[in-house]
Amino acid sequence: MKRHLATLLALGALGAAQPSLAQQVPAPTVAEGHSILTVTGQGDADSAPDLAVFSAGVQSQASNAAEALADNSRNMAKVIAALKRSGIAEKDIQTSNLSINPVYSDPEQEAMRAARANGQPYVPLPPEQNVRRIVGYEVTNNVMVRQRDLKNFGKVIDTLVSAGATQVNGPNFQLENEKEAMDRARVASIKDARARAELYARASGLRIVRVLTIAEGGGYYRPQPMFRSVSMDVAAPPAPPPAPIQPGQLSLNSSVTVTYELAP
Repeated sequence: MKRHLATLLALGALGAAQPSLAQQVPAPTVAEGHSILTVTGQGDADSAPDLAVFSAGVQSQASNAAEALADNSRNMAKVIAALKRSGIAEKDIQTSNLSINPVYSDPEQEAMRAARANGQPYVPLPPEQNVRRIVGYEVTNNVMVRQRDLKNFGKVIDTLVSAGATQVNGPNFQLENEKEAMDRARVASIKDARARAELYARASGLRIVRVLTIAEGGGYYRPQPMFRSVSMDVAAPPAPPPAPIQPGQLSLNSSVTVTYELAP
C-alpha cells in the first residue's frame, strides 16, 4: 500500500510539472500601446465549368409489380445504352434511385369526375365505398450522370428522350478540379483583408505592424440558376433538337479572418 501511494504521488507531481497545451501555445500578445484589429476578407474566382451533373430515368406503371419492373428495366436499359453511345463513360453513370410503389385508387376523385362529366351534383360517397385499393404498381429508376463534354449536352438530352427517358433533372454545373480556382479566391481574400486593415489603420492614425492570426472560412460556389425537373410523356413527340444549354461561369468564394497588430 505504501509503495502504491508513493507511485501515485510521484505521478501527480510529474503531471503538475508538465505544462498544459494552452500554456505551451500562448495567445498572441502585442506591445504596450499597440492595438489589435480583426477583419474579414472575401475573395472570388470565376471559372468556366467543365462538368455537368444531371439525373435521367424512366417511370413505368403496370397492374402488378413484376410487369412494372420488367417494363421499366427494358426501357432503362435503352436509356443507359443511349448514354454510352453519346460518349458518356460507364464510370460516369451511377444508379441513384430505384423504387417500387403501389398505385392506389381514389374513389372520391373518380366520383367527382363522373359527376362533372354527367353534369350532376356531386354526392359524397359513404365510407364503405370510399376505400382506397391498390390498382397497380409504379417503378422509378434514375441514374446520376456526369457529362464532361459540355458542347454535346443538349444533344445527349435529346438522345435520352428519344431512347425513352421520362424524367430529366438538372444540370448542375461544376468544376471537376476546383483547387486552382479556390487558390485564386484565397489569394484574393487575403488581399481584401489587408486592404480593409490598411483602410481602418489609416483612418485611425495607425499603421500595421504584423499579422497575428489567420483563420480560413468555408469556400463555396455562389448560387447557380435553378433548373426545373422535366417529365416527358413517352408517347409525346420529342422536343426539337438540340436542347439549348448555356454553362455560363462558376464563381467560387473564399473567406478569411485576419488579426493584425497596429501601432501609432
